[in-house]
Amino acid sequence: MRIGIIAHLKHPIAEPFAGGLEMHTHLLARSLRDRGHAVTLFASSRSQPGINLEAICAETAIQTVGTTEASDVPFFREHHAYLSLMTDLRHRDFDIIHNNSLHYLPVAMADSLPMPMVTTLHTPPFCWLESGIRLCTARSHSFVAVSRSVAALWNHVTHSDAVIWNGIDLQKFAFHPQPAADPYLVWYGRIVPEKGLHLAIEAARRIGLSLKIAGPILDDDYYRTQIAPALSQDVAHVGHLTHEQLAHLVGGARAFLCTPMWDEPYGLVVAEALACGVPVAAFARGAIPEILDSKCGVLAVPDDVTSLANAVLAALALDRSACRTRAEQMCDADRMVDNYEALYLRQIAKAASTVCSEKTASIHLMPSTRLPHSASSPRSASLG
Repeated sequence: MRIGIIAHLKHPIAEPFAGGLEMHTHLLARSLRDRGHAVTLFASSRSQPGINLEAICAETAIQTVGTTEASDVPFFREHHAYLSLMTDLRHRDFDIIHNNSLHYLPVAMADSLPMPMVTTLHTPPFCWLESGIRLCTARSHSFVAVSRSVAALWNHVTHSDAVIWNGIDLQKFAFHPQPAADPYLVWYGRIVPEKGLHLAIEAARRIGLSLKIAGPILDDDYYRTQIAPALSQDVAHVGHLTHEQLAHLVGGARAFLCTPMWDEPYGLVVAEALACGVPVAAFARGAIPEILDSKCGVLAVPDDVTSLANAVLAALALDRSACRTRAEQMCDADRMVDNYEALYLRQIAKAASTVCSEKTASIHLMPSTRLPHSASSPRSASLG
């Protein structure tokens, strides 16, 4: 298949990934290409070129705080980039478009494309994306949710045609049957308030185990005021790591702390920890209860540090091989790509069937052709 994938533009689709969505987009594009499909990735300019990148814009994340007008620049840059892309796609030779962005324009303009589109819902509803989805009238469009939780959150806006859980490369996050000799807990992800790192630090301190932290600092004020003052010999931020470095760090941990302060749409970090054989202690939010079972993780009351600390202590006793088994059952990228391939084929067939039906209907609706009255006269007949 000839597949176009539309990424979001706030961060490059390249290692080290800013977050789970960037990693998911990269993995999907690479996996589809490795299966023989012709994949084009529409993403920001600093994305990895090895996955047939067509850069449509520079990153749109605001790097500095400025005036209102300066803050509006990324918004308009993003808007015009997607508007230009959707206009251009009308004349491109793709079999299907996969919209993996968080922007309103691709889905709002889906009905302008000659090929079908699939949009993956990666987040709970927010006003801009919701407005675009409400405008989507394309009959050859399909919505996919990354979890049952996300599907339920969007149900008042649109029906999800499928739930396809995100997957990870199980080979890159190899099984570690034994933790490191020096005992530690691990937390990793984007360092922003909604990820709740400050609560993980407090829980680790109450237990008396050291905590290693990995991930990009995407909210400088949050890091400066709530995280940096809590760092010590026992609480260390080791930086923003590559896949290989991250797998080594996570695999050596006794347990992984997952502390979202919002409805986590999926939780790729949970999948990665399980793949390494690391038990998970997590707030029971969003899709996390769908991923974990009693053999691989312990759920805590959201935002409750005492409950989280107790969950960590219980998780320390779980079997690491059961964690890996759960990852193989729930979080394998091959399963995810299989499901997307099947969905693409269904949408392409559905679109072709719709075109055929419309052509047939137009033929039947054509007015019947009659000869003019004079043509039925004997004189006209004799001329025939």
